[in-house]
Formats: sequence, C-alpha cells, structure tokens
Amino acid sequence: MRSFDPQLAEIRFGYGLSPEYAPPQDVSAMLSGLTAPDVMAQTYPIESFRDFRSRMIEVRGQREIIRKNRGTDIAVDARKRRNVLNRIAREDMAVWVGHTMLRRAHTETAFRERIVAFWADHFTAIGKRGLIRRATSPYIEDAIRPFIAGRFEDLLVHAATHPLMVDYLDQRLSTGPNSERAQAAGNNRKIGLNENLARELLELHTLGVDGPYTQQDVTELAELLTGLTFDVQNGMKYQKRLAEPGAETVLGVTYSETASLKTVHTALKDLARHPATARHIATKLAVHFGHDTPDPDLIDAVETAFIDNDGALLPVYEALLSHPSVWSPDLSNIKPPIDFMSSALRALAVPPMAFADRKERWTRRLFMEPLFDMGQRWELPGGPDGWPEEDAAWITPQGIALRVSWAMGAPRRLMDPLPDPRDFVDHALGRFADEPVRFAAAAAETRPEAIGLVLMSPAFQRR
Repeated sequence: MRSFDPQLAEIRFGYGLSPEYAPPQDVSAMLSGLTAPDVMAQTYPIESFRDFRSRMIEVRGQREIIRKNRGTDIAVDARKRRNVLNRIAREDMAVWVGHTMLRRAHTETAFRERIVAFWADHFTAIGKRGLIRRATSPYIEDAIRPFIAGRFEDLLVHAATHPLMVDYLDQRLSTGPNSERAQAAGNNRKIGLNENLARELLELHTLGVDGPYTQQDVTELAELLTGLTFDVQNGMKYQKRLAEPGAETVLGVTYSETASLKTVHTALKDLARHPATARHIATKLAVHFGHDTPDPDLIDAVETAFIDNDGALLPVYEALLSHPSVWSPDLSNIKPPIDFMSSALRALAVPPMAFADRKERWTRRLFMEPLFDMGQRWELPGGPDGWPEEDAAWITPQGIALRVSWAMGAPRRLMDPLPDPRDFVDHALGRFADEPVRFAAAAAETRPEAIGLVLMSPAFQRR
C-alpha cells in the first residue's frame, strides 16, 4: 500500500521542494499547518477589502466632483487625483502579486497556500468595472483565507455574500418582481430579477452542474437572495426594499416569508450541508490534488468525511491526504502556469529582497504578461467556473514555448548569482531527478541555460 512521502507531499500538495524549508513529515503536520498562526499573511501582507473600499470611496468622491464642476479647474484637479488613485491601485496590485509569490516560495506550510488557491478558484470573483476590478486579492484575504480550516458553510457564506461576489455575479441590483422598489419603478425594464448568483451557487459552488435542482429552484433562490446588495459607502448590506416578499422554496425547503439576511444565510448553510454538495466538493478536491480521472474510492472517502463531519473541512482534507491513491509516485498532473512560476521561485529560494522597491512595470513584465501569454491571466479566469483542471488546457505548443522562454530568462532577473546547477537539480527535484536531467544540467554552457533545463524537465512541470 502506498504511504506518505515527504518530498511528494511538497510537490503534489504544495509548490514544490525548497532548499530552505524541510517538507512535512506526516499528514498531521500538513493539517496542523492550516490552523497554525498565519505567518505568511503577516510577513507578506495583502490589503483587506475594507481598506480597499476606502480607495473606492475616494475615487467615487473625485468622480462626483468632476461631474458637478465640469469645465473648471476643480474638475481638472479632481481628475488628476482620480488618476493618481488608479495608478496607486495598479502599483499595489503588483505588490500583491509579489507577496503572493513570496508566500508560496517561503512558506513552511505549503499545503495552506495550495488550499487557499483551491478555494479562491472555486469561489472565483472578479470586479466588473472601475477600481473594484483590482479587488480580487483583498477578497481572497477577507473571504477565503481565514476560513479554509473551518466548516464549508462558513466559507460559502463569506464568499457568496462578499461585495466582490455580489458585484461579479450581478446581484447588486437584483430586484424582486413584487418588491417595494419594483412597484415604485413601474415598467422600468432596468429593474428586475437577476439569477446569476443563484445559478452559480447551485451549479458551481454547492450541488454541481449535474446536481438535483431545477430552473424553478434557481428562480426561487434568486428571489430569496434579492435584498443582498453592496454599495461603496457601506459595503455589503441588505435592503428590504429590493427583496421579493413572501416565502421561497428551494430544493423542497420553504423559507420564511420575512425577507432578511438571516434567511439568506440559512439557505446557504442548507445548500452547504446537502449530500450533493458533499459529492461535488469531494470530486473537485480529488481532481485537483489527485488526477484528472481520480480513483472513485478517493471521491467516496472524501464525500463520506464531508457528510459525517457536517462539512468540517479538516476531516475532509485528512480523508484526502490519507487515501493511498493520492500517493502514487508517478507525477502526472501538469502545473498551471502560475503554479509553475511559484514552484520555480521556491526551488530557487528567491530572496524577498528580489522584490523590494520594484516598479509595477517590473512585476508586470516578469510575471503578469508571461502569465497572460501562457493563458492564465493573473486572477482573471475566463468565467465563474475558474481555471480548467484538464492538462490539455496547459499543454499547447505556444504554452510550452512560453514556459521555455520564461524558464531561460526569468531566474537571472530574480537572482545573481544563480545556484550551482548540480545542487539545483537536487533542490528542485529531489529523488525525482533522473540521469538525463542531471547530465543536461551539468553539460549546459551557462548557468541560466542549466537552470532553465531543470525547470522545463517533465519532473518539474508535473505534480
């Protein structure tokens, strides 16, 4: 029977091997890393959404000044200030890119960073327009990171009701057909029910695309969610004048006729506890950390842990990590571009000072633009279903060529001197380094070429 393998644990459940940090020695160590003090968040901070919203308030204020003072010097000054605020937001976003990479490169609890990334993708949210388009990192920091070791229902409630999710899935202006606001608006076609959040809650976040729900369930849930909104000044809020009056029935459960945020939370928690949700989450975890076609017994084990523990996530992770199928020594799953870059920084032990005082343009050219070219634009999946899991999405001629280009050029822009290639093979691959890779690294004419060859080896590209 396959058993725990420390090096494989770092590669398959983290961001790869590091010359600075020892791999975990057992499943217990991996799980305890999820509840230990969040050293990486403290060391490489990312702004909370509450602080980010203060920027949005100021931008809105400048926009209002421009509107009221068109053609005057006051408007000119306000426009300049607005542009400065937008530039600062771009620069800070570049800092958050660097801090995310440094967390992955220097954590002693790499499984924590992988789990954060998994749930951030599961609950994909992107701002629609204006400054909020840059708020994904603050959203993850507030709605995802603090709840990865709790219950799934708490994670669901915080993600689904977060201002960024409300904005992304067009919930902000969703109005009940018989609500106070709809009655006052008359035949205004801009006022109406929006089903986007309700549909994605059922299809993506809980029950799954093949889950036991109907279009009627989507509509009823959308009506139940009316009133859930967000404004820049106050953040997430519940407005009863938008809410559909009367009771709603979702998956056979009838909810209170009194519209309230408490009713929204109750419905979300019921969805979180549904057996179909357990199956959906178990399958996603098994695919992400196991294989594109995972062992059915692995899915069953994780599903059972989810149900038996009422959605408590630590037992779910323990079931995942304790199943023999996830310890197959064959490295099969291709790392997506972001994970490939993260693994490279970790293997190189890139020092934090490499990111100090860098201009936004440096981060954009070294990380964000190459990621875009490889098909994985930073924090911008193509839809609410997040990034694809299938290896075929990342194994394309262009994608591979761009990885080669980055592997050959980026390390020397991050470190000087580069490590000895003979040492780097062991630091990056451990026991997965084969003789052809060792020979290629030793025979390369330059260190950048040798490092690039190791980074492009099949063992480094897979997990």
